Amino acid sequence: MTGHAWDVLALGEVMLRFDPGEGRIRTARSFQVWEGGGEYNVVRGLRRCFGLRTTVVTALADNAVGRLVEDLILQGGVDASLIRWLTADGAGRDVRNGLNFVERGFGVRGALGVSDRAHTAVSRMRTGDVDWDAVFSARPRWFHTGGVFAALSDTTADVAEEAMVAARRHGVTVSYDPNYRASLWHGRGGADRAREVDLRLARHADVVVGALGLAGERPDAARFAPGQAPDALAAVADLLPGAKVLATTLREVPSADVNNWSSAAWSPTTGYVEGPAMPGLRVLDRIGSGDGFAAGLIFGLLSAGATGCEDLGVGRVERALAYGTAHGALTMTTPGDVSMASLNEVEALIAGGSAAVSR
Repeated sequence: MTGHAWDVLALGEVMLRFDPGEGRIRTARSFQVWEGGGEYNVVRGLRRCFGLRTTVVTALADNAVGRLVEDLILQGGVDASLIRWLTADGAGRDVRNGLNFVERGFGVRGALGVSDRAHTAVSRMRTGDVDWDAVFSARPRWFHTGGVFAALSDTTADVAEEAMVAARRHGVTVSYDPNYRASLWHGRGGADRAREVDLRLARHADVVVGALGLAGERPDAARFAPGQAPDALAAVADLLPGAKVLATTLREVPSADVNNWSSAAWSPTTGYVEGPAMPGLRVLDRIGSGDGFAAGLIFGLLSAGATGCEDLGVGRVERALAYGTAHGALTMTTPGDVSMASLNEVEALIAGGSAAVSR
């Protein structure tokens, strides 16, 4: 095969998100349905907003619900040829598709997620299920996975590691997002086990997004103010000596619908670099904003003909942070996990554009 079949490839679960809009899950009588998933959201944003060719490696139960997920993936422009289809038993006893009920929150009421994802098709993945050498022989420029996929079962972390090692063997840039979900580790070692898995996998990554998730003694054990980020990222760099970029969003939450939003990164060649600050950002739906940041960051690092993280300078890291911060901010202005932003909107926001009506 000549050329790149895809620019970016992700490994992760794709679920149906049920959204009660302005209401509550427990009193809803109707839901808007979207697709979403921590790793998938990244390649969906890279396709729809940034125009890159993307695909996702995932697994779905082969029934009408799984085909709905596939249809949403296709509507998002993401290639679906690497989906693994598992036979459904009709009742979800052995294999099923994941569901995620999410309310956005408002004011003093925070966002709430209730996931229903045990025994999903993708959690059944095991090493050897995917011929990664064949996948990476298609020469994608970038591979992304994360801690949500790794936490799904006792086997998925091994699959993630298998894929990351194969990507590195083929010269593909690898990114990893720890993306800790306490519910997925409940009864399976908790935060301590999550940190052990994240560190094991992040050591195979060139780029770690959400790197502050690896700071502190346990995932989400501490919240870091912008002034604490330089030392915290430096501490993570000591844990991951092979990392080329450590990036993070920085968020303060005065209320569910007003956030102070910014970002930062560290690399061996640039040291600590700050991204743009967006204080008082109005939020409609914050779910997926970190994935939006990751998509913009990856686009910024891949732009200008780059194939990975070579020749990093402060200007290039600042540019990547700007794309990530702006795209993540715009992702929070629309409902659902996935980005509805355009590249023109992202670049206008980077350039200091306002929310005035465009006619």
